[in-house]
Amino acid sequence: MTMTRSELVVLLAQRFPQLVQKDAELAVAVLNGGNEQEIAVATHADQQTSNDTGHGGCSGSCASVTVVSQEVPQSFAPDPTSTVSVFRIPAMDCPNEENDIRKALADIDGIRSLRFELAARTLSIEAPPPIQEVALAAIRKLGFEIQPVKATGESTPPSGFGDFGKALLALGLAIAAEGLDFFAPDTLWFKGLGMAVAAIAIWFSGISTYRKGLAALRRGQPNMNALMGVAVTGAFLIGQWPEAAMVMALYAISELIEARSVDRARNAIKGLLALTPETAEVRQEDGSWEEMPAANIVLGAVARVKPGARIPLDGRVTAGNSAVNQAPVTGESMPVDKTVGDLVFAGTMNETGIIEFEVTAAADNTTLARIIHAVEQAQGTRAPTQRFVDRFAALYTPSIFAIAVAVATLGPWLFDWNWTQAVYKSLVLLVIACPCALVIATPVTVVSGLAAAARRGILIKGGVYLEEARKLRAIALDKTGTITEGKPRLVATEVLSAVEPESRILSWAASLAGHSDHPVSKAIATSLNLPENDLADFTALPGRGIEARLDGHTLILGNHRLIEDRGLCSTEIEARLAVHENQGRTATLLATEDRVLAIFAVADTIKESSREAITDLHRLPATT
Repeated sequence: MTMTRSELVVLLAQRFPQLVQKDAELAVAVLNGGNEQEIAVATHADQQTSNDTGHGGCSGSCASVTVVSQEVPQSFAPDPTSTVSVFRIPAMDCPNEENDIRKALADIDGIRSLRFELAARTLSIEAPPPIQEVALAAIRKLGFEIQPVKATGESTPPSGFGDFGKALLALGLAIAAEGLDFFAPDTLWFKGLGMAVAAIAIWFSGISTYRKGLAALRRGQPNMNALMGVAVTGAFLIGQWPEAAMVMALYAISELIEARSVDRARNAIKGLLALTPETAEVRQEDGSWEEMPAANIVLGAVARVKPGARIPLDGRVTAGNSAVNQAPVTGESMPVDKTVGDLVFAGTMNETGIIEFEVTAAADNTTLARIIHAVEQAQGTRAPTQRFVDRFAALYTPSIFAIAVAVATLGPWLFDWNWTQAVYKSLVLLVIACPCALVIATPVTVVSGLAAAARRGILIKGGVYLEEARKLRAIALDKTGTITEGKPRLVATEVLSAVEPESRILSWAASLAGHSDHPVSKAIATSLNLPENDLADFTALPGRGIEARLDGHTLILGNHRLIEDRGLCSTEIEARLAVHENQGRTATLLATEDRVLAIFAVADTIKESSREAITDLHRLPATT
């Protein structure tokens, strides 16, 4: 059985919901020694498909799929009282904190499922509202601030001037404390002023770190936050308060840099969210049409989309004909003609006609929604180096605490120190042992790499794939919009008839194409750039082309199927069309009632920069 590209995409999405494809940048699974390694790279395996109902053969790219893990719910029994709420936890930025929250919520009955997305720093809780309040109280007890996320996906903005402003203020105060310590007279008043300034800087920049650190110490699970808190406190107590303020301020800024880098990577996919309209026209029981929020539309409802509007939900066309630009979802460079029975996707652009379609997927389960969710979820995957740092920190932090306690207690016995000296040296140990660089360097490097790629249009699933990319031995590239311009252009013209002058044939073609709103016709009219003549008896032939009278001739401009229906195909015409179609071009023919006059080939053209880029890729130790 032959499948079109669109049918294949939908079949994969329905049969394997965990396998989803991305637009323009996709993940490929590379089999290396029998071990499946998911390497996220910009990739499409481009294929050409023939659309019998279209304006001609359409070229598209067959997207690969990305494997994502799904959270397993605690219970599958239906519970009408449960709701799913999403909360942003700004300080939840590593798996250790995720584990802390999981443990705190593990003993709460009534929670059906939890979904953590570290990249977005969000937690989805499915539970009855009273149980959710209990869960939120347990999370706050751990020292985490919680912000409800609205239905639009935006969290409640924090009050005040924000974390970044606080961190900058703390840095300024820390610099002021350093200045007072270095330049101010050595008097009690100036020392007190310097300590006060340093304490304020530590408060502004380190309150979140202290909360999480204290919560970890209360649970008997010292982590990096606990070590940072004790180290900074120790530095302050031994008189190094300017350094304590500077360390905490720089640590807070480094965390914000990491968060901003992750946000930039996430912003690269926010454009996908804007593709889907928030409302749709839905047919009511009395036959009228009413604008409704897309999120409230049920399966089986019939929606209507006008020309120039984006399709709000996945569905199957029940009435009307139109050309739909599916490039944002499927990567196809040419608009695809849609008629009754064809599938349409949320986020794609309806270009030419009014269509009605039956909704086949809810707003949160469309192909585009799964793409967005898969990218956000996968960005929470830790890179191997990050996982190593996490494991190292789990051993390193309690070890440093143990050594510091040993120095304070055993120092007087082993090294003839007094107790003040022993405590002082143990605090110094905590200060110098704080692995700020180790904690900061790995995640900042990874997310900065992800953000740099995202700014260039490459969506990488996460740090693990960024690191594993060094093992790539084969690279597949998306064609539409990556190698090519992503816009149809007239690339070849063949005038076949010697009966009429070439100038007249091209003028006829420009006139007919100029009166059509089909993207292929528009490309022909734009490229020919000739004056348009008035037409008589203009008729649109859905899925085939157009017909009109001009200069006493009945002319048709349409696809291969239209010419076959009119009995105008010949062996020579078929051979010429095959040449164009084999090159991925869309062939449109101009004909009279008894002969084909010309063939116009439209295709997506290659970017000027693509040749240089491909040459650079060929220098890599990988097959392109």
